[in-house]
Amino acid sequence: MSGIPQAAKGDISIRGVSKVYDPSGARVTAIEQCSFDVAAGQFAVVVGPSGCGKTTLLNAIAGFDTISAGEILLDGEVIASANKQIRPGSDRVVVFQNGALFPWRTMMENIVYGPVRQKTMSRPEAERIARELLRRVGLEGVQDKYPGELSSGVQRRGEILRALINQPTVMLLDEPFRALDAVAKSVMHEFVLELFDFSPRTMFFITHDLDEAILLADKVIVMTTRPARVKTVIEVGLPRPRSANVTGAARYRELKQSLLEVVHEEALKAFQAGEREMA
Repeated sequence: MSGIPQAAKGDISIRGVSKVYDPSGARVTAIEQCSFDVAAGQFAVVVGPSGCGKTTLLNAIAGFDTISAGEILLDGEVIASANKQIRPGSDRVVVFQNGALFPWRTMMENIVYGPVRQKTMSRPEAERIARELLRRVGLEGVQDKYPGELSSGVQRRGEILRALINQPTVMLLDEPFRALDAVAKSVMHEFVLELFDFSPRTMFFITHDLDEAILLADKVIVMTTRPARVKTVIEVGLPRPRSANVTGAARYRELKQSLLEVVHEEALKAFQAGEREMA
């Protein structure tokens, strides 16, 4: 299946990034002096209290929002700075919390929409690759169905395939499984792990679910309560290919205990401060 597996680039460098909303008025600091790196092809998961600025940072990487200080680099090129106009790019694709499939288009039409509209693939080529992707994840029979005819889990898989077929350097996922029940979420975890093994590319994934973070990530970045700073970075170190069976490993239990301790400390601070969820 030509085109999909390649993704040799995708180094993300966050350097001293700050974000202040309404600087001449209420002056709400969402992110303050945030710095970390994500290597090309690495699966990075960001966790932290609600409202700490995780989505704000994702939107800045995506080119949807400005930053007030610092720089964000992608493969050595500055893609965001205080003086730079925001610029979304086809090298970065976002999978949002809420479903974004077009309800009036079939699953096939949804998946091929991006490359056909951008004229990076002909429709026959895009449909051929889409059929292979659907076959690979066991969804051969859904290509002619509309989103409303499919379960939320199948819709989510379709959205991720729609992102992947654009062959982005970086995939940005903002709590994509938040609304799913436990069974559907476990299916999605296996799905994402399989796709990542098939076509590794830089993944920047936001979640509140610590089990999800450890299961999927190479690196877990824990953010403080607002204003968001990096509290700690945990290298997961669990071997790939990976499956849900890894949850029984001693290393997994150690990682979860460590994460629970640092995240609970920040969540308690957020609760005491009366934080409300924001971007």
